[in-house]
Amino acid sequence: MIDPRSDVMHVGILEEGAHDPGTPPAGIRRAPTGVDGLTTEHLIINMGPQHPSTHGVLRLLIEVDGEEIKTVEVSVGYLHRGIEKLAEHRRFNAIGTLMDRGDYVSGIHGETAVALAVEQLMEIEVPRRAQWLRSLTGELNRIASHLVWYGTFGLDNGAMGQFLYSMRDREDLLDILEAITGQRMMFNYARPGGVVADLPPGIDAKIRAFCDTFDMYLDEHHALLGGNEIFQARVKGIGVIDAGQAFAFGLTGANLRASGVDFDVRKKRPYDAYPELDWEVPLGTNGDAWDRYMVRMGEMRQSARMIRQLIDGMPEGEHTAKVPKVLRPPAGEVYVAVESSRGETGIHLVTDGGDSPYRMHYRGPSLFALQALEDIVPGNLIADAVVMVGSTDVMLGETDR
Repeated sequence: MIDPRSDVMHVGILEEGAHDPGTPPAGIRRAPTGVDGLTTEHLIINMGPQHPSTHGVLRLLIEVDGEEIKTVEVSVGYLHRGIEKLAEHRRFNAIGTLMDRGDYVSGIHGETAVALAVEQLMEIEVPRRAQWLRSLTGELNRIASHLVWYGTFGLDNGAMGQFLYSMRDREDLLDILEAITGQRMMFNYARPGGVVADLPPGIDAKIRAFCDTFDMYLDEHHALLGGNEIFQARVKGIGVIDAGQAFAFGLTGANLRASGVDFDVRKKRPYDAYPELDWEVPLGTNGDAWDRYMVRMGEMRQSARMIRQLIDGMPEGEHTAKVPKVLRPPAGEVYVAVESSRGETGIHLVTDGGDSPYRMHYRGPSLFALQALEDIVPGNLIADAVVMVGSTDVMLGETDR
């Protein structure tokens, strides 16, 4: 306690009812004895769920010694909707509605995974045009998702301006997706057999116009955020995940490729139009937050490159195969994966011959990235925790499934 009449702090004087400093209360760990026999206490703090960077869906229980993080415990479940169990009571052509509410920023990819799984079970031959339409909307959705990450990652690092510009470009994309699918989010566009609707008249010109300006805008985005020396100081060397750790945690997507591992489902297990497209896989070297930033920026450029090829080479034909209104795949099981905006999104379907799945498992890449946080965050400063979480681009909708 401090005597208001003196500059001297009296150490070790306990008032009546105060706890003995030799026995710290529950949740507080006593640090080793420091200089002159003084000790410090490890403090347990909550980051989230009510926090600007976790916005009600994630909680990190962080133990700190001063400014240094000692341990981290990731707590999820705040956004649980029971998607897997609900799928057991939905017809196969209605499961896409649930997938849109998993990774709700990148719903096209979840829908496509379910459609591919049902098509494989029922041996449905999908028209080539329908495959290209799925890839087209998937890449448009990928850029829209990465722009959300880009804008919010800047906010996590104290930058504001780039968020406004990212939302400007995302609005153009959502207008295009709305014209094609009828929705700005929760598209329910990819269905077993193809897609719901063909391209509307004149949309190809709008897509080309977007691609023509986006490369220039992407250069501006990178200059505005990536060229900022304060941002670079915040992310370089922070949250390093080497290739061995990435494999151990089951990371996929940009979080894996930032560690230098060349794995992309669109290349290794290609589906829809991807075998016919010319594009490259951006890779990192150090596996830190800066490399994860650079990989996603490169992915947006490659997506724009693919979109040009898809719209210029769009084949003629039907946008969907002729399939029954009620789908009843034969008894069996299948696992199908797609490359979503966050990594490998997989669907494991088990069927018994009925019109709904006997069991469905939804593999979302964000859960694996969250597990890695418990390994990479300790040892860093508390101010860097938000940076490391933001750099992994986790989506709690697909985690709390």
